[in-house]
Parts: sequence; C-alpha cells; structure tokens
Amino acid sequence: MDVIKCEDVTKTYRRRKALDQVSFSIGENKLVGLVGRNGAGKTTLMKVLAGMLRESSGRVEVFSRRPFNDLTVSANSIFIDDEMNFPPTMTLVELLQEGRRFYQNWDHELAMKLFEYFNLPSKARHQDLSKGMQSTFNMIIGLCARCPLTIFDEPTTGMDSVVRQDFYRALLKDYLAHPRTILVSTHYLNEMEEILEEVVLLDKGQLVLQMPIDELNEFTIRLSGKKDVLERWIQGKEVLLTKETGHDDQSVILKNSFSAEERQEMKRSGVHVSSVSASDACIYATSPKGGVDHVFDRSEDK
Repeated sequence: MDVIKCEDVTKTYRRRKALDQVSFSIGENKLVGLVGRNGAGKTTLMKVLAGMLRESSGRVEVFSRRPFNDLTVSANSIFIDDEMNFPPTMTLVELLQEGRRFYQNWDHELAMKLFEYFNLPSKARHQDLSKGMQSTFNMIIGLCARCPLTIFDEPTTGMDSVVRQDFYRALLKDYLAHPRTILVSTHYLNEMEEILEEVVLLDKGQLVLQMPIDELNEFTIRLSGKKDVLERWIQGKEVLLTKETGHDDQSVILKNSFSAEERQEMKRSGVHVSSVSASDACIYATSPKGGVDHVFDRSEDK
C-alpha cells in the first residue's frame, strides 16, 4: 500500500509555483531522502503531506486520505522542523513526559535514554537552547513518537558533525526495529547515503527523479581523457558537466547509459571511467549546464 501518493500536485503562492505538477508515491516502511537545492519546494511538499498546507491543484493522498486538516492523518503522522513551538513554561523533561499523551506509540524509555546521551539540560526550556540542541531535542521527539508517517525537514540544522552521525545511527536503528515510513529532507545526502533506501529529487518545484539509492549511485558516470577520444563516446548523450583539465584533456559528467562491454572498450581506448556518488549525481542533475565554471568562460562573448 502507498502511504504517500501525489498526482500532478501544484502549490502556488500568488504567481509563484512552489510545486509544479509533482507526481510520485512512497510505500509502507520506507526510509526516503528528499533532496534538492534551496527553494526547490521540499518544505512546501512536506507541509502539504503533513496536512499543514492545501495543494492548489492535483491530488494528494496520505494513508488513502486527503491530508489537509484530516484528523486521521494528523494522528498518524508527525512533522519535525526547526520552527517547532513548545509551551514556553515547560521544561524539556516535562515536554517528553507529555509525549505519552499525544502519541500512542511513544517510547518514553528511549526518549529519556537519548536525552541523557545527548546531555541535554533537564530544567531548560526549548526556547533557551542553542540551535543545535533544539534540533537534537526535536529529533528525539520525532524518533520516539514512532508515527506511521514521520517527516523530518532538515532535522540536523545546527548540529555538529558528531551529533549528525549519532542522529543517522539512531534513526537507522529505530527504523529497523520499528519500521515505518520516514521522509527526510537533507542537504547532507553524502552523509545519509548508507541509510536511505530511496531518493526523491526536486528542482524548481518539479520532480527530477525518484529511484533507489543503489540505482542513483549508477545514474551518472565520469569520463576523463583526450577530447577527440571522448567525443566518440559522448555524442548523442546527455552531458551534465564538461570541465577542461588540460590543453587537450577533458572530464565529462553524463547520464550513464553504457553497458559493461562499452565501459571496457572505453578503457581500452584510453578513457578513464569513474563512478559518481549519489550526492554529486543530484548536484549535477540540477546544476545549470556547464556549472559555475561557465560563468567565467568568456569565449562565447568574443
């Protein structure tokens, strides 16, 4: 069963389209990364899925229901971001204790263990914490609520690299022990590749791709070598980036449609073939043609 289903979903703010005919689906018990540049539409999409915003057109279903202001969707999902508001008079420990009242799957033992592990101040208020500590506390809420649909919007904002790694480990361990559908938007795909099963990539409000992480690691390929030799292999292919590496040498990133036999033939002809990470593949798939180097190329101006 699909937990999330979007068909031609568009969300418009005045005349600007934050989402533009986005269609995709996510099944039960999936750990999925939502990636894209700033302004790609990730937060808008997540708020639509959480029922916090109504789509302008198209159809959205969460648990086979329209999510906007739906009590069933609200009771079975949680949305975690860096703008969460908590009662200002309650301490962090009191907030965790209240979690049992709000979430039927709440694991209070785990909440307190994580609270102690991350050394959060028990008598502090949420608004008094640093940005990184707020994100850490929010993460504990998101994990321990164990909602069938858990949405994290940039959950590691302000966290240092050590805490981020702890978060990824905690997320994976709890997901494996208690499977549910988890959607995480992140700018750190390179750090999360090992735990994600699938990636959804947005750019300028549109869906660029949705695929398993293993396939994304093979989505693009890097070819390096003499320009005249490379020309044979890149002709008719979708080139994402070309970089001059010498007088007659080039490095080219392109969508991978080569067979194993073709790769071997390329190597015999003097072409160096290398893989591209999932994170870099997403960057190249949404970058302007030629990359930033093209800005400094004045050859076309002459």
